[in-house]
Amino acid sequence: MTDSAAIGRTRALIDPRKALSFSGAVWFTAAAIGQLAFMLDIAAFYYVSTFQGNFDRMDGRVIRGFISGDVPGNALFLSHVLLAFWITASGPLQFIPQIRNRFRAFHRWNGRFYLTVALLTSSGALILTYLRPHFGSFALLVVNTADGMLIIAFGCLALRAALQRRFDDHRRWALRMFIVVSGVWFFRLGYGFYFFITAGKMPGTHNLTGPADIAVASTWAVALLGLEFYLYAQRRRSGALKLTAAAMAIAAAGAVLVSSYFAAQMFWLPTLAS
Repeated sequence: MTDSAAIGRTRALIDPRKALSFSGAVWFTAAAIGQLAFMLDIAAFYYVSTFQGNFDRMDGRVIRGFISGDVPGNALFLSHVLLAFWITASGPLQFIPQIRNRFRAFHRWNGRFYLTVALLTSSGALILTYLRPHFGSFALLVVNTADGMLIIAFGCLALRAALQRRFDDHRRWALRMFIVVSGVWFFRLGYGFYFFITAGKMPGTHNLTGPADIAVASTWAVALLGLEFYLYAQRRRSGALKLTAAAMAIAAAGAVLVSSYFAAQMFWLPTLAS
């Protein structure tokens, strides 16, 4: 059997469209598991600290979380971290086909809630970023600003497509929005993956000015590029392209699970144990 015949037979056994769809579901499942762990961490740390009035506890974990006398900044920070729980909880529900198809009213109202909270938190984060002296390098400021602005842009484009009943476009913009909204979660995954590949070393510098800090903070951008390639493969007829994108999505799912495990060891489990 020639090599070309063997490749043709393999492709005949694997439907590229189904493989691509399956790989997307695998990645989404891995992401949902990781985001569930992140959501529990938010509840265990920020909500418990808030209910106890122990805001000093947050300063031990977040750079310039609470600043004495800065009432507007402190209010923006607290609303940002508390709303993060709800956006992390509601986001994945928008992309589960069984929910979207069987409970359309819930899908619409949850989508409105998700979009509203996303716009509020991203706007508040941008205001807070420029309201207070910036910590870290200028490159880090650019990365964080780009993430916040893309949340607003993708959210508005997803809403416009939905109102115009262009549901395929709506889904694509909503997926892009999901990636950039998850920027803080991807930031944690970046730390977890770096911890994994360096056998326990922490990346960067204490003031977040090193190249490793920028790379970790840009994890969401890597995920966005991966999504764009996945969506491109969906639109093309090439079976080879679809299979390539499927393999990349499976590899990305594995990276998400590994990174979530190490991020849990570094950030989330110590919080639940404290």
